Amino acid sequence: MKRPGNLYLVGMMGAGKTTVGRLLARRLKLRFFDCDHEIEHRCGVKVPLIFDIEGEAGFRARETQVLAELTALDGVVLATGGGAVLAEANRRRLAVAGTVIYLCAQPEDLYERVRQDRNRPLLATPDPLGRLRELYLHRDPLYREVADLVVDTGRQSVQNLARTLVDQLADRWKASA
Repeated sequence: MKRPGNLYLVGMMGAGKTTVGRLLARRLKLRFFDCDHEIEHRCGVKVPLIFDIEGEAGFRARETQVLAELTALDGVVLATGGGAVLAEANRRRLAVAGTVIYLCAQPEDLYERVRQDRNRPLLATPDPLGRLRELYLHRDPLYREVADLVVDTGRQSVQNLARTLVDQLADRWKASA
């Protein structure tokens, strides 16, 4: 049974999960968590260093553990990491534990948002835009598989996006009551 009070934001790096999540939590009077920030807090180091020491597999194991703990809470908005949907167990957990919102953005838009960010270990490559395109092709179907709502982040302001989401969620929750 879905808990309509829990919201899980999925999408690529730079899609706005953390920024939109904070606004949604504030407007809906829910607690906000960012999965990557929670991992960093627990480890005492930034995500790129975790990748350097443990590799992507080590980071993904930590991500699955933190995701399991955070989805067990009630009344939360959770910004997941961009790769959280790679594990089938994570997708199942998100799908049954709350309402999943896919913040969808095109690779070119994502690149403009994250190109100066040095805390993106998957983009530490000679062709970060090409890497974003690869990641998008692989992950977009997984995001869509788990999503209850798909929202194109487009060029609208974060405030407008949050307002639209609050309205759409209110309609969904009324219909299911």
